[in-house]
Amino acid sequence: MRVKICGITKSNQARAIVELGATALGFICVPQSRRYVTPQAIAEIVACLPQNIDYIGVFADADCQEIVSVVTEAGLTGVQLHGNESPQFCDRLRQLLPKQIEIIKALRHKTSQSLVEANAYSECVNTLLLDAYHPQLLGGTGQTLNWQELADFQPPLPWLLAGGLTPDNVFVALKQIRPTGIDLSSGVERSPGDKDIKKIAQLFEQLKRI
Repeated sequence: MRVKICGITKSNQARAIVELGATALGFICVPQSRRYVTPQAIAEIVACLPQNIDYIGVFADADCQEIVSVVTEAGLTGVQLHGNESPQFCDRLRQLLPKQIEIIKALRHKTSQSLVEANAYSECVNTLLLDAYHPQLLGGTGQTLNWQELADFQPPLPWLLAGGLTPDNVFVALKQIRPTGIDLSSGVERSPGDKDIKKIAQLFEQLKRI
């Protein structure tokens, strides 16, 4: 299973998280976020880590040229679009980015309509991500989704489950649904951007049970 730990800000924590088994690290590229890291800082972290890990930049309603610039400067292998980006926007971005760069579209699940919307992105992105809806915050809210509503969710693309996952509830969540991977941020933190390595170790212990 793909395991993405998002909101990375510190190189020593990134290294420890990779050693524990994470397959992807997420970096917040939204300046207004408490977890924001600059492209240069991302590049410095990535330079010290293995090349077989996915390095994902998280954007929200940024323009295409800005995203392409950050991908190049930071050495990212993928982008996660966490705003109101349309399928048309994703298609334009796909044409500007190198083919090997993964595009993940995050959908904030509020009603069953958000699950229907997932199909609209099937031709223009590589991966979907379902996060919990919050009226003010785009991600890292700590709020969980209604997992029972997702029991029959089978999009035409690989998808990641996010939204309030922790070492304490991930086993319960994954017994009900079968995403391609999981994405955690606030559930393995001491404070925004400061990861709790003990919690991440507990997470991987729980995953071994599944």
